[in-house]
Amino acid sequence: MSAKVIWLFVFVFLYWAYCIFWGIKCARMARTAGDYFIAGRQISMWVFVLAATATSFSGWTFMGHPGLVYRDGFQYAYASFYAITIPFTGVLFLKRQWMLGKRFGYVTPGEMFSDYFQGDFIRILTVIVALLFSIPYLGVQLGASGFLFNVLTDGMIHTEWGMWILSLVVLIYVASGGLRAVAYVDTVQCVLLALGIVITGLIALNAAGGWDALNAGLAKLGASDIGKWGTTKGLGGGDYNAYLAIPGVIQFTAGLGKETPVGGLWTGVMCLTYMFALMGIQSAPAFSMWAFSNNNPRPFAPQQVWASSFCIGFILFFFTAFQGMGAHLLGANPQVTEAGLALSSVIPASVATNPDSLVPHYFNLMAEAAPWLVGLLAVCALAAMQSTGAAYMSTAGGMLTRDLYKRYLNPSATHETQKLWGRMGVAFIVLAALLVATFSKDALVLLGGLAVAFGFQMWPALAAVCWFPWITRQGATWGLFAGLLGVMFTEDVGISMLTVLGFEPGWGRWPWTIHSAGWGIIFNVAVCVVASAATQTEATSAHRMKYHNFLREHATLSADKKKLAPLAWIVTLAWLFFGIGPGAVIGNDIFGAPNAGVEGWTFGIPSIWAWQILFWALGVAMMWFLAYKMEMSRVPDKEIEVLTEDYGAAPAAGAAE
Repeated sequence: MSAKVIWLFVFVFLYWAYCIFWGIKCARMARTAGDYFIAGRQISMWVFVLAATATSFSGWTFMGHPGLVYRDGFQYAYASFYAITIPFTGVLFLKRQWMLGKRFGYVTPGEMFSDYFQGDFIRILTVIVALLFSIPYLGVQLGASGFLFNVLTDGMIHTEWGMWILSLVVLIYVASGGLRAVAYVDTVQCVLLALGIVITGLIALNAAGGWDALNAGLAKLGASDIGKWGTTKGLGGGDYNAYLAIPGVIQFTAGLGKETPVGGLWTGVMCLTYMFALMGIQSAPAFSMWAFSNNNPRPFAPQQVWASSFCIGFILFFFTAFQGMGAHLLGANPQVTEAGLALSSVIPASVATNPDSLVPHYFNLMAEAAPWLVGLLAVCALAAMQSTGAAYMSTAGGMLTRDLYKRYLNPSATHETQKLWGRMGVAFIVLAALLVATFSKDALVLLGGLAVAFGFQMWPALAAVCWFPWITRQGATWGLFAGLLGVMFTEDVGISMLTVLGFEPGWGRWPWTIHSAGWGIIFNVAVCVVASAATQTEATSAHRMKYHNFLREHATLSADKKKLAPLAWIVTLAWLFFGIGPGAVIGNDIFGAPNAGVEGWTFGIPSIWAWQILFWALGVAMMWFLAYKMEMSRVPDKEIEVLTEDYGAAPAAGAAE
């Protein structure tokens, strides 16, 4: 057994011991259902800041994201803006959900929606979204953990065996301690996630010969037509190497599988709608339960602005870029190597056919010089993969218990019974994820692509509860249903279903380079608006206004702050358009053409990279303005009167009455 494998087992054992310790400790603290499902609304400030950040940025950030930056270049690296767009969703919705949860004693978002809309269909749809999100998302994470250990143990541990063994510990601590255990373990997982990405980025930068050598290599790459997509062919984005430019604003293709976009997939519209999908992480039902678990909203702003937007953003735009783009110069790109542009061949060319393997190969560069570091990095990756999965296991188990079992089968269920069914729900979700990951990898990939896009379809329902009283139950419910269908039938899984049924759709995946989340929200909002306009009644409107009058009483801005509202709209829309949307095409060459060389680049780095860094900084400023200055994530000045003290019992329908 090699030294790196020994160190790997040592660090994994220590990590497991920490996880199980908190599972046992928190199990003893969970006296009521509310303690188990939402930590008794007592999660402390810094625990939430770190835990919510770990939940938002999963093992995909650690393992998959660098591989896709390598595969598609800087045009895909616009995805790093999810460091800002994920918490942007939280800025809009978390504080107001917390206020409603505090007042009315909600434990799950299904309870909140059912109470607000006076109907149960949307509660059931919310549970379905939670399951469609958690099972495939968790399956992807667990499958990746098994693959990682297969690579790092040089095949000694089979991928499936590794996946099942590693999952057992997650199941033990999540099922035992509930959301409180998830939160305390996530604090360490957040630190490990960030530390691992930084160290791996430094390994990549060092292997490339440092900052200057990396940019000199990128300049040579920019002057060539080498790459997966060749050049952008002048479709609104200039005729540049596609690794260093986005291919225009939009392309009216029939979609992947029907037509291949010219110069790359990541048009300005594609980048924007892909960010919509990733916004689904904090609009997914799980994050509503994170909101309910806090004693007050004080942690929201630092998590959204500093932990996520600033710290994770900085890490992604620099250290992940080092990993992904540096790989082209280190042997991972056969075309670059054959053209004599590579700086070394320390990364195998096999990465070209399996980009997800890139990060483990960076780990292995340290196997001889520092085998202990390989073990540490492996645990960092494992922690990143399990951080998000653990939260979705816990919250989905809570929704199965509260929104199905307690609502329909046993309304008088005791706290102990609810905790038991919550643990059974966690076990069911883990088992389902493992079975799909083991026996149907193709299905897992298809469903995994749906997860975050499904989560984003909760936006109109959340907007109704938090901001817009004119949205009716029928509008939110049928809009959500239409959005889910819109997502499904612009993804491979839905297209395959139509084909099996004998209908040959004229579109492929992501037609017009619009992500499925974008198509889903188009149908969602359209149906929501039309249905809401057609179903307005005085009685239901009066019921909804009781919630909004409460929110206005506790969250209304002062007259001075209200004057800033138009500026907030302008700043936000401008950032979305130029930072991650159609206007991002300006960034291709505003600071020097990609083929101009280091001397022709204003900041000595590719223009597209400089543009991304600039709008990352502007995005952090925007988030500060919204969260702090506009008080969208600040503690309300007026104390909230609690109407329901027993957080273990579901509120009665019409609690606001």
